[in-house]
Amino acid sequence: MTLRGHRAKESRAERILALLAHYKPLPGVYDEILDKNGEPREHWKPVLNALADLGPREVERRFAGADRYLRDSGVYYRVYNDPQGVERPWPLAHMPLVIAPEEWATLTAGLTERAELLEQVIADLFGPAHLVSEGLLPAAAIAGSMDFLRPMVGATPRGGNHMLLYAVDVGRGPDGRWWVLGDRAQAPSGAGYALENRLAMARSLPEVYRTLPVERLAGFFQDVRAQFSSLAAGTDSRVAVLTPGPLNETYFEHAFLARYLGFVLAEGADLTVRDDTLYLRTVSGLKKLEMVWRRLDADFADPLELNPRSRLGVAGMVHALRSGQVTLANSLGSGIAEARSLLAFLPSIARARLGRDLAIPHVATWWCGQPLERGAVIADLDSFVIAPAYGQNVPGVISGATLVSDLAPEAKLRLAEEVRLRGADFVAQEVVKLSTMPVWRDGYLEPRPFILRLFLAKVGNKWTLMPGGFCRVGDRIDARAVTMQQDGRSADVCVLSTGPVEETTLLPAPDKIELRRATASLPSRAADNLFWLARYMERAEATLRLVRQLGDQVGSGDPMAGEATRRIIDLLVSWEALPKDRLMADPAAIAETVLHGKKFGSLASIAQSARGAASVIRDRFSPDAWLTITDLAALAETRPETDSATGAFDRVDQALRLAAAFSGLAQENMNQLIGWHFMKIGKRIERALATCRFTRQFADAKGGAGLDVLLGVCDSQITYRRRYVMIAARAPVLDMVLLDPNNPRSVAFQADRIRNHLDHLPDHRSDGRLNTVEKTVARILVELQTADAHTLDAKQIASLEQRFMTLSDDLSAQYFTHREGNQTFGIGEVPG
Repeated sequence: MTLRGHRAKESRAERILALLAHYKPLPGVYDEILDKNGEPREHWKPVLNALADLGPREVERRFAGADRYLRDSGVYYRVYNDPQGVERPWPLAHMPLVIAPEEWATLTAGLTERAELLEQVIADLFGPAHLVSEGLLPAAAIAGSMDFLRPMVGATPRGGNHMLLYAVDVGRGPDGRWWVLGDRAQAPSGAGYALENRLAMARSLPEVYRTLPVERLAGFFQDVRAQFSSLAAGTDSRVAVLTPGPLNETYFEHAFLARYLGFVLAEGADLTVRDDTLYLRTVSGLKKLEMVWRRLDADFADPLELNPRSRLGVAGMVHALRSGQVTLANSLGSGIAEARSLLAFLPSIARARLGRDLAIPHVATWWCGQPLERGAVIADLDSFVIAPAYGQNVPGVISGATLVSDLAPEAKLRLAEEVRLRGADFVAQEVVKLSTMPVWRDGYLEPRPFILRLFLAKVGNKWTLMPGGFCRVGDRIDARAVTMQQDGRSADVCVLSTGPVEETTLLPAPDKIELRRATASLPSRAADNLFWLARYMERAEATLRLVRQLGDQVGSGDPMAGEATRRIIDLLVSWEALPKDRLMADPAAIAETVLHGKKFGSLASIAQSARGAASVIRDRFSPDAWLTITDLAALAETRPETDSATGAFDRVDQALRLAAAFSGLAQENMNQLIGWHFMKIGKRIERALATCRFTRQFADAKGGAGLDVLLGVCDSQITYRRRYVMIAARAPVLDMVLLDPNNPRSVAFQADRIRNHLDHLPDHRSDGRLNTVEKTVARILVELQTADAHTLDAKQIASLEQRFMTLSDDLSAQYFTHREGNQTFGIGEVPG
């Protein structure tokens, strides 16, 4: 080796030592990166070398880039029971967890064995119940779980498998052996976030991912897609991801996976059961569903036979399952495998059914529903973690796993009494210390505990383990497993291969991509929300234009401005943007109330409705369009520290610019497919309604001030002045804002554009005959084309306004609801 090479090697070694200067693993805790002698493990050395070569400053820049990628991609999560329901940026732990090939082989064999056993247990509990009759499992240990769904007893899943997807949380003990900490069979989450972690980290540290033979994740998702698609092989059938909706903590993952795999993202309101068959409601009619990836708890899946309070599921879902018409991943009731009480008996079940102990054991667990175990637990309570036997909490007692030794004396006494009185609701588990892995903190590496979630899919007759996972890393050095419940970050999981890694992707080769200019069927609810989002944004703009005109009138000095001002305030009150007691308030106070008030017609309320409608169809918008909507809502929800007339009307102008920005983004950036046409129709209907109301309110005002306001709120002053070069007169103004087909703000223009958009919607008759919606538009156009601006009166304008409201109702009835006989299956006019 040359002297220069020797110095370079020394320099790298020194830099690695500098990175590890603060790395002090806890005594008696297994560490992933350092062996018992404090030396880096062989499979971690390429990562350390890459970090050392880059240097702390460059590493910080790379990790900031990964965070920026996640933020720009809209990756977020929510926290259950968060009163604000805030979308939080995805917390990426910038160091990956690296797993050696021999370790992965151990995990693959052990977890596949566990998945097979749990499938047998679920099938037995909802079938012959031999485990109970043979005394291997007390009936009371299972019957108390909300996931033991009696309507599903005796129902064999279509295809024969209760679990098609399974996740398991694992950790290492002090001796380095892997232990199972918990099972996830209800609706396992995290696989989509694991994929996003990989995408972010591969961009951040390409040197590491090129140097190490890291197994790719795409093959696993490819297998899942192929398996699910094979279960939806019927004519005109499709696969849907059933989500609880945008307020769910992992909604982003639901939308991301649906888009990534080419599945339909659906809520319960998008589905209906007819004649034992599950259908997706679309604007083109009902489309059959034979395969559903369920991401909501089973109890909420069917309000008819399960939880009657549920508004998330589909009435008749259980009957469709019993009839064998649809497959769920996972089946209703599979969540019984998550009951901690089952862990107490699984080792003996394994010996009875498999003839051996499980290769990867789980944390020692005692169900307190048995007198002997209950007494032993109470006698040595401080030595255990006490956790709910079923679900996530015992109401009024504990929430999640609780480390007894950390409780105050009074709390310990209360807990001991509760365990004594209602032992069946609790399990005791040994206190597990987790192994630690490196995290990047202020230019150094530090050890932190972690829990690894791994994912398996039933593909054909075999279980496939995703070569990676979802790693939760604690923010605190405390290595006890219970501390991972409330904090932490998420890390990528790199599984190393023993040989070259095959290039695998879900994306087709560039030369084999099938050209297409349309997407899948548009769900009725999505169309409904697009329609109403456009109406809300147009309504916000109309309200803001009124307020801006109010400011112009006050400063105009026109003696007739007082009458026009009163009419503006009257209209804001009738729109419920102002309370009645604001009639005599100053303009700044009125502007502040309209912006930030709690009334139904305030900007704050309208913007919140717009954000609610958009959140359900968020995956259809660019990040810029979504940020425009959220910025408008944030402006309306945040009151300034000081009030002033100038500041209030500046915020009105700012809000108008945001509304205009969204309109421009929707016009220029959205693909002009069916959903876009529904948005445009909503916008045109709302603008026509507002213009009719403006005309009725201001066209009869005394003098020209009211007509000037009408031109102002219809954004037609410049065109009017160029055309007439005179003061505002009633007939020319009405002709311009109502009847002129060339004015983009006129009612006639809106009706003509609506007619054009209708030509692109389903149910447009090819034989030339008009459907109900088209007939309504035709009547509006005839009325406008034959009207005379000189003779138009308030009654005629009100009639025109009513026709547009009828048009909205007709459109909703034709595309957003589905009728069968005399029964209406509606999604509802107002989304959210």
